[in-house]
Amino acid sequence: MSVEYEAVIGLETHIQLNTTTKIFCSCKADSWDDAPNSNICPVCTGLPGVLPVLNRKVVEKAVLLAAAMHAEIQVLSFFDRKNYFYPDLPKGYQISQYDHSLARRGYLELPIPASADPNGKGYVRAVHIHKLHIEEDAGKTKKERNRRYVDFNRCGVPLVEMVTEPDLRTAEEAGQYLIRLRQLLRWLGISEGDMEKGNLRCDANVSIREKGSSVLNTKTEIKNVNSIDAVKDAIQKEIERQIREVEKGHAIKPWTLDWDDNAGVLRMMRSKETEADYRYFHEPDLLPLEISAEWQADILEGLPELPLERRARFMRDLQIPEYDADILTADHDLADYFERTIGLYKGDVKKISNWLMNDVLRMRNEWGMSMSEMKLTPAYLAELVQLVDEGKINITTAKNLLPKIQESGKNPRTLVEELGLAVVSDDAAIRAICAKVVAQNPVEVKSYREGKETLIGWFVGQVMRELRGKADPKLTQQILKELLK
Repeated sequence: MSVEYEAVIGLETHIQLNTTTKIFCSCKADSWDDAPNSNICPVCTGLPGVLPVLNRKVVEKAVLLAAAMHAEIQVLSFFDRKNYFYPDLPKGYQISQYDHSLARRGYLELPIPASADPNGKGYVRAVHIHKLHIEEDAGKTKKERNRRYVDFNRCGVPLVEMVTEPDLRTAEEAGQYLIRLRQLLRWLGISEGDMEKGNLRCDANVSIREKGSSVLNTKTEIKNVNSIDAVKDAIQKEIERQIREVEKGHAIKPWTLDWDDNAGVLRMMRSKETEADYRYFHEPDLLPLEISAEWQADILEGLPELPLERRARFMRDLQIPEYDADILTADHDLADYFERTIGLYKGDVKKISNWLMNDVLRMRNEWGMSMSEMKLTPAYLAELVQLVDEGKINITTAKNLLPKIQESGKNPRTLVEELGLAVVSDDAAIRAICAKVVAQNPVEVKSYREGKETLIGWFVGQVMRELRGKADPKLTQQILKELLK
């Protein structure tokens, strides 16, 4: 009888906060496109005699994230020196937080859609975090032509590190956690969450055990993964490797593994470090971090309604489907845009949802801009859909108007008048064109009269072409049916 295994997965995420300056100095924090070693100073390169000064904005953004993660924010926390020797760590230590971190416990909820739930109802499960702390980033090294180059620009960039409990069971779940975390970071406006640029980095701890067991076996750590898809691929390959090793009777060793994205393989880097290797001790150059009740209250005034809460409200109060609610709460700007639009529109909110998902988002992506940058404002979208509802323009004309509104910034009614796009509702004018179309197409008329009534759509299309898409479709069909009897 074959043994069934399950994976036990925990993630360590490093989140680069989007502050203007670094965590302990005034150097520019975002240096992705800058020349190597162009944003450095004596503080972030660890020269003798310098002192770090804590960036207040770093603390505020970290507290905001801790609250959104339902974590317990600590009134008093400490900075520590984490000692290790890499070429890109000029001080020989990293200022971090160890046993007295900014926040403890907490969780991130993952919505499981009805389609993935055996009971067909869908549910939300929580992935718990062990702790959340702030720290400085190290630099980076680059190898070219058998030489290794060091860039210190990233030294001192502010990070939040979050460590999950071993709550995840599949590579797909790990991917979903990262997707939801990235959504939350962007929603709060505290990080771009772009893994390719290093704004969000993830190390995965992976072990396996027999299904039904509660034992935590030896784990390996996967590093240097730079996309969510790569995280899933690397975890899945490591699960499969560990199962093969165990079935051969081999013990799993606590390795640190490097993911080669180009080759799609894991390679051993070194034996996994333990906390003792880092020789932590309190940072002597920084005071304890005290977050008073007043300061915490000021920070949390900026905490918005969270994505899953808004998603649930859209489904409950607006009666829109789960699929729509997922898309409309994918980012904060989009959710705000939707709510402002339905507040101005007198009609079925599902129509606005459809317009946003099918037309507006496609145009936004083509133009490469955010919702807040669009000239097609919520008021203009509400007005455009209202014109269709009132029969002033047809749906085709409305869709063709979208880019014209975006280009000109003019409201829909003005453009309809200027371009002469209003629906032709004059019975006599439409009747004359309908009669012309019927007279010019005797073969199709004969087929229709012999029972091929689906041709009515073809006749309507011919009239629409004659009137440049402006004929009232209902009136056109009514007149054609009279003439075709």
